[in-house]
Amino acid sequence: MAEGEKSEGKDPKILVFSTETISDPGIDLAGSSHLHYSPSVFVIPLRCSSSIKPSWVLRAVNAGFDGVFIAADGSDCVYTQDCTERTAALTQRAQKLLEENGHSAQRVKMAAICSVCAESFVSHMENFKNSLRLLEADAKEKSNEA
Repeated sequence: MAEGEKSEGKDPKILVFSTETISDPGIDLAGSSHLHYSPSVFVIPLRCSSSIKPSWVLRAVNAGFDGVFIAADGSDCVYTQDCTERTAALTQRAQKLLEENGHSAQRVKMAAICSVCAESFVSHMENFKNSLRLLEADAKEKSNEA
C-alpha cells in the first residue's frame, strides 16, 4: 500500500516485535490486567530485539501494517551486553530503508519494555497509534494538494 491509502476510522495496524523473556511478560501483563490497547496490535515474539532485520520492518509496512514497534530488551538482555545499541542501530537502518522505499521513517519506533511495564506498553501503543494517525492525515493532505 502507498502512503496515505489506509482506511479512515480504524485504528492503525501495528506490528510489535517483542522479546520472549523481557517485553512479552510486560505485554501479557497488560492483557491480564485488562489494560486496553487496540486489537489492531499484533505481537511477534523473538529471543532478542537485536536479532530483527530491517528488511522485516519494510516487509511489514509493504504488507499493510501502518507501523512497526520494537519492544527492545534494553539493558536486561541475556544474550548481548550491547543489545540497546544494536537495536537502536538496526532501528535507524530500518528507518532509512523505509525512506528509500517511499515510506516515512516515523513508521518504526523502538522503546525498552520490561517484564512489568504493562502501563508503559499501553502508553507506547496509544502514542504510536496517534502519531500514525497524524502521519496518515498529513499524507492524505499532501495527496489532496497534488
